[in-house]
Amino acid sequence: MAVFEIKGGQKLKGELTPQGAKNEALQILNAVLLTEEAVTINNIPQIRDVIKLIELLNKLGVEVTKITEANYRFCAKNVNLDYMLTEDFKNQAAALRGSVMILGPLLARFGKARVPKPGGDKIGRRRLDTHFIGFEKLGAKFNYDAEDGFYTIDASNLQGCYMLLDEASVTGTANIVMAAVLAKGKTTIYNAACEPYLQQLCSMLNRMGAKITGIGSNLLNIEGVESLGGTDHTMLPDMIEIGSFIGLAGMTGSEITIKNARIDMLGVIPGVFQRLGIQMEFRGDDIYIPAQDSYEIDTFIDGSILTIADAPWPGFTPDLLSIVLVVATQAKGTVLIHQKMFESRLFFVDKLIEMGAQIILCDPHRANVIGLNKVNPLRGISMSSPDIRAGVSLLIAALSAKGTSIISNIDQIDRGYQNIDKRLNAIGADIKRIN
Repeated sequence: MAVFEIKGGQKLKGELTPQGAKNEALQILNAVLLTEEAVTINNIPQIRDVIKLIELLNKLGVEVTKITEANYRFCAKNVNLDYMLTEDFKNQAAALRGSVMILGPLLARFGKARVPKPGGDKIGRRRLDTHFIGFEKLGAKFNYDAEDGFYTIDASNLQGCYMLLDEASVTGTANIVMAAVLAKGKTTIYNAACEPYLQQLCSMLNRMGAKITGIGSNLLNIEGVESLGGTDHTMLPDMIEIGSFIGLAGMTGSEITIKNARIDMLGVIPGVFQRLGIQMEFRGDDIYIPAQDSYEIDTFIDGSILTIADAPWPGFTPDLLSIVLVVATQAKGTVLIHQKMFESRLFFVDKLIEMGAQIILCDPHRANVIGLNKVNPLRGISMSSPDIRAGVSLLIAALSAKGTSIISNIDQIDRGYQNIDKRLNAIGADIKRIN
């Protein structure tokens, strides 16, 4: 298993182009199952989770043609439903969080589907109730076998309906939307997620012939159609990677330009980093971050300590709270980080404390960070990456630290960031991948 060896304290300078959005890919790729016609998808990130999903689709009978490194053509004319009965399918699907989103398209087109309990990051409980309650409201019958760990669904006659989701789950909304586009009649989904990823999915489905209105809001209306056709789709740049690069620039005092960032789809992300004191300029669709010797955390208007919390879109994405936390350790000032959605995502702070950060972990959801204002740099240590986002946060910490750090379990980082070591080394980092 590979590890990263990082020599910290290097100033970086140059341009970074974000990869395609990982979380969008896990939805968009499954949508190819909805049609017999060819679907071309551009800007696909070459990361472990996405590659595994493409392999899974191929084993399900989807014809996959790689046009370029990031562009693929898919044709799901000859889907093999019997593959879902095999041990290989169980092993492949169980290792991948995104596998749960094969359910909506397969239910819509074939009336049945099954999937094992999916894997993914160990960041706390990630329930699937929203997916299955939505399917049941559309008329599906659901069964979970605790003995073999399989979810099995029969949906031979999906009917449109009104539903109020119990939470604005992004993957749950995506799954239900993909099931509803071929259901009979009208489906109304209230408290729907409205993240850019979901907007992209709905726009893609409409180009395929679906009838979805309310895109970008939390109230979606879907008129079921008989069938869908092919399309071309280009994925957004990954907003989580963009936020990671902004944080990296601030923490290492580096001058970095993030190219083709689709600033119009970033929501509050740039503003949150600006409240941490990180300067930036928008140059067309590029984000320029100048080298800063220090950055100061803002306060609320009444002078009280700033709180940064995650929330459903258009609130701040939970995937960037780990980055915000690590960046705050070298800021001037204090901030309270409140991770509402996942109860295990802040447990990596013990590594930052060992590196010299001043953090009080109040409980599984809240951490108080007292910035060191770069007066006392972090020190390099050996550590392990617990999940994708914490892993990159530790990588950013190591790049800013004094001395050498070792990060093991970097497979977790590879799941979400494409060739991150090579791309950062190209602008001045010193990261070695050691097997």
